Amino acid sequence: MAKHKIHKKRGTRSCGYGRKKRHRGAGSRGGRGMAGSGKRAHHKKQMILKRYGKEYFGKSGFKCPTSKEIKFINIDEIIRNLESFSKKEDDFYVIDLNEFGIDKLLGRGNVNVRLKVVCKACSESARKKIEAAGGVVNVG
Repeated sequence: MAKHKIHKKRGTRSCGYGRKKRHRGAGSRGGRGMAGSGKRAHHKKQMILKRYGKEYFGKSGFKCPTSKEIKFINIDEIIRNLESFSKKEDDFYVIDLNEFGIDKLLGRGNVNVRLKVVCKACSESARKKIEAAGGVVNVG
């Protein structure tokens, strides 16, 4: 059985690949992937900017793995779209914000109808405005 070239050349300076640096890891192709796209690789930087945009370079904060984005809505948005958000029961408009995937009710706007709102969280100003108009807020 014949020995392969690599076995014969082991122990020599270049293992049969010319210069000693060649054929290490990614060979003589300048690295793998985006290697070499550092400060001085101007031609490569232009390609990266075109392909990935300006945000590729530099640092940009961090994301906390435990936090999630809270979806919220203001009272004025509910009043504007009252028919699509609510069902009419007696003289109340019943709104379940959990059905729409909304986490918190905020207090921008005025309330001129009686609302019965079910939500996960509610700001103090929103609660006061709804209760002042004769409505009810159920948090939970």
